[in-house]
Amino acid sequence: MKFSKKGDKGETSLLGGQRVPKFDPRPDTYGTLDEASSVLGVARAATKSDRIKDIILGIQKDLLTLGAVLSTLPEDLEKLKIGIGETEVSRIEALIDDLQKDVTLKNEFIYPGSTMVSAQIDVGRTVIRRAERKAARLKADGLLDNEYIHQYLNRLADMLFTLARYEEQNG
Repeated sequence: MKFSKKGDKGETSLLGGQRVPKFDPRPDTYGTLDEASSVLGVARAATKSDRIKDIILGIQKDLLTLGAVLSTLPEDLEKLKIGIGETEVSRIEALIDDLQKDVTLKNEFIYPGSTMVSAQIDVGRTVIRRAERKAARLKADGLLDNEYIHQYLNRLADMLFTLARYEEQNG
């Protein structure tokens, strides 16, 4: 691997080539999405369920797309050929509906850890909730103006909760 050394001074590049500090809210938020994808990757590697593997891989692809959107300044977004919109939100909602057909949700607090895979999915859910809070900060600061991103992250956390319960009961 060749080292670029471009990040040695605490800066990183956005997709448009602009340099920002690594602690800038954008890389902080898309870095959290990368963390969530890695956490969910552990669950995908560990599960024996092809259904769960497929669902998580689809989420990981969405998270990569979302990271690209968050690493692009508004003036460069039109150059980006991918995005998160109503279609992705609807797909997550449909997954929730579909999973709930096979899951009995109890009206009580859940203590993660019934299975290793469900616990890992729950960790992914909490990382997504953190990313959701960071995205809300971007919105409040006027750095993000895509309502679907917030909807997607909110629904995704709900879907991951349901997916973890599905794994406990069916995985």
